[in-house]
Amino acid sequence: MSLTHIEQTGHVLTITLANQERRNVLSEAMIEDILAGLEQARAAKARAVILRAEPGVRVWSAGHDISELPHSHRDPLGWSDPLRVVIRAIEEFPAPIIALVEGGVWGGAFEMVLACDIVVATSDSSFAITPAKLGIPYNIVGLLTFINATNLHAVKEMAFCAQPISAERALTLGIVNHLQPAEKITDFCAEMARGIAKLAPLAIAVMKEELRVLASAHAITPRMFERVQGLRRKVYDGHDYAEGVRAFREKRAPIFTGE
Repeated sequence: MSLTHIEQTGHVLTITLANQERRNVLSEAMIEDILAGLEQARAAKARAVILRAEPGVRVWSAGHDISELPHSHRDPLGWSDPLRVVIRAIEEFPAPIIALVEGGVWGGAFEMVLACDIVVATSDSSFAITPAKLGIPYNIVGLLTFINATNLHAVKEMAFCAQPISAERALTLGIVNHLQPAEKITDFCAEMARGIAKLAPLAIAVMKEELRVLASAHAITPRMFERVQGLRRKVYDGHDYAEGVRAFREKRAPIFTGE
């Protein structure tokens, strides 16, 4: 059973997350369907893609599927994790991807939205960086995605407090490009996508890649990277990471000890 719906109109392809029963959690199966949609868009030479949930949802996506995280002793957000794979696929897709957002966007789903090129949201949308609730340290690449989208102090507040921000504040912070009423957002995004599709696709593809390269051009030495990876390893080998994942599976509040 597919967890997404795919629809193509002209040069515009829409990928719709369609697993409301599980709040569109980014499970491996969901991510495989998103990747398949992107491959279909690539094969069809789509000039714009819209990534959305079904109209009227209260949760656009609850983020990384916590039930699929390793219990301990392995980086939960490593290079080959499905979330990292889909983020790279969105960033490297040769045409612009518009995120059409309604409802709450949490954790890894927030990063996936920010990996898109343009973000359009309804006023009742909200955005949250939630790994601290589970004892998970976000990796460097993911944090860079957030820093590229807004200012450092906003990222720190969201990461340290793990509380959602409103769509209005997200617009002020530059996270969201446009706010639209729910009844108008589909037509607004479709019109934008059609406008992009009328322009020179090769020029846009090159500019998208140039911007991706420039956005990731932050110097970090091998020593710095090894130090951060060592700190991350200490966390996911520790008590709090195992407690966070266990508490989620047992549907209770975690008790963190800082160990």
